[in-house]
Amino acid sequence: MLSIIKSIALEGLDGYLVSIQVDISKGMPHFEIVGLPDTSVKESKERVKTAIKNIGVELLSRKIIINLAPANKRKEGSNFDLPIAVGILNAIQIIAGDKAQKILTESIFVGELSLNGNIEKINGILPICIEAKKLGIKRIIIPSKNAKEASIIKGIEIISVENLEELINYLNNEIEISPEKNLKYKKEQDLNYNLDFSDVKGQENVKRALEISAAGGHNCILIGSPGTGKTMLAKRLPSILPDMTIEETLEVSKIYSIVGLTSQEKPLIIKRPFRSPHHTVTMASLIGGGKTPKPGEISLAHLGILFLDELTEFKKDTLELLRGPLEDKNVRISRLNASITYPCNFMFISSMNPCPCGYYGSSEKQCTCNQDQIRKYLSKISGPLLDRIDIHIEVSNIKYNDLEKKEKGEKSVAIKQRVNKARKIQELRYKNENMYSNAELTPNLIEKYCKINKTSKLLLEQAFNKLGLSARAYGRILKVARTIADLEETQEIKENHIAEAIQYRSLDRKYWN
Repeated sequence: MLSIIKSIALEGLDGYLVSIQVDISKGMPHFEIVGLPDTSVKESKERVKTAIKNIGVELLSRKIIINLAPANKRKEGSNFDLPIAVGILNAIQIIAGDKAQKILTESIFVGELSLNGNIEKINGILPICIEAKKLGIKRIIIPSKNAKEASIIKGIEIISVENLEELINYLNNEIEISPEKNLKYKKEQDLNYNLDFSDVKGQENVKRALEISAAGGHNCILIGSPGTGKTMLAKRLPSILPDMTIEETLEVSKIYSIVGLTSQEKPLIIKRPFRSPHHTVTMASLIGGGKTPKPGEISLAHLGILFLDELTEFKKDTLELLRGPLEDKNVRISRLNASITYPCNFMFISSMNPCPCGYYGSSEKQCTCNQDQIRKYLSKISGPLLDRIDIHIEVSNIKYNDLEKKEKGEKSVAIKQRVNKARKIQELRYKNENMYSNAELTPNLIEKYCKINKTSKLLLEQAFNKLGLSARAYGRILKVARTIADLEETQEIKENHIAEAIQYRSLDRKYWN
């Protein structure tokens, strides 16, 4: 008898419908899965056979052929255990009746089986449910451990089950299982951050630069001697980032769902990501990869921050891989079996010393490096990569008087209010451009939204010639100036906005020229 059960496979963040076609006939015992299954799918036949046996169902001497259609796409993972088992049980009439056939026709099934028949949690349930809704599927039957995460999605019936026996009873109309109630997204949830800008004494110019960075989504590099507080400041940046919308929350949560970083307790990622990989990170871990391409650190930082501490300690080849994603806001990973695109629209924040000893330009300690050593050290950061960083800021040694001050600095919540206002202005301005921040402006859109007067043009021309800036750096100055104007809630970009934005490119001349 032939039985057809529907499931969904993922390709990156997107999915496609898979038809699990089960044919059972009499003959020599044989169990074969075809349709480009990978090793984990091929192994499912042992899990499925044992799980069915352990719930008291004998397959006897049967020839079982499973086809996963479309057969031209490679299938991977243990998600197909459950639909394969349901297909077999339907083919041998353990699952039978009109109601069962109606549910099988209207539903998709995903889940991994343990040997005792329990249905285990799978990764990627969120993008699977979103894809099922897009395809017009009425119902999805999933492991109970995935229920809370799946219930975020409205417009599709979520049925969660603990084990194979419970599912058989449900399909045979022997028990009722109520659909999961939709989990409500609460934007007003308190986001408690242990690290606050009020803890930082002094460094007002750096705080200002990071506020601009957060308000416009700009990339930023902090350059300073050891102990000046570069890492301390960068780790407090998430506390002033703008609130995430529900669309952004779902987009980030989909990525984390695929790699299994969501949980029953925290099915949604409601804080903007802050990823800080060590300088020994591999290219595949940073960019993404593997036999079946998985998201890397840059995709896990999507709509949040990728922080590379001690930038010059990273391999130059690894850093150069960031150039494309920083510009395109997505990364395409090609392998023999698949070519997958993941989003990676992140803020690139980095820190570094100005020289090998760390004290070039310091007023506190004498630098022991010669010019050749400094040049070689800084050459680890290429000009094209530096051009993609909007804001360069020097972090100086803190003054003793600042350390002695008893009063705390401005709290992150106050800074965040200004950042949210600036982002709201940008959201309204770019509502028809499919973008959210000034950092995403293309050259054509810079001309449209970053118009300046003659005095500002003259000032920018002088800086361009004096600092030897590239065309890309010119555009970045205009984008940063646009953000400074937004923080002041003014539509016009004024001379002082241009002047301040130019200050954040001065390191081009001091260190790299």
